[in-house]
Order: sequence, then structure tokens, then C-alpha cells
Amino acid sequence: MPSVVGLLELRELGARRRLDELREEADRIQAEVAVAELEGQQWVIARGRVDAVLTPKAATPLARRSSRMCGTRTPTRRPGTR
Repeated sequence: MPSVVGLLELRELGARRRLDELREEADRIQAEVAVAELEGQQWVIARGRVDAVLTPKAATPLARRSSRMCGTRTPTRRPGTR
């Protein structure tokens, strides 16, 4: 018949192994979370860049000047004309 101390040591060993497995899994999950956070930040940056390019307000003064210089004129209304 095994001793009580021997049984306790077996259970302790099992608990330590389980703890080690859980720590390894937690480390793996933390690494995956870090990668996912980085990817999410990159998508936010990409969306911000696309917004900056597509938003007319984001156009630089030079870009606005060059569009005026392309030959497009805004008609001005003169009195007596429609």
C-alpha cells in the first residue's frame, strides 16, 4: 500500500506539470495577442492613410493650386447674365 506522503507527492507532481502546461499555453496566447494587436494597429494606420488621401480637406495647398492651374475655371456670375 502506497504511503500518504507518496500519494501527495504524485498529486503535487501532476499539479506542477499542469501548471507548466498552462504557463506555456499562456505564453503562446500572449504572443498571438501581441501579433494580433500589431496587425490591428497596422490596419488602423492604413485606414487613416486612405482617409487622408481621399478626404478633400487633406489636400495640400500645392495640390489645390495645381488643380486650379489645370485649366479648370470656375465661372463667375456677372450682373445681367444667367
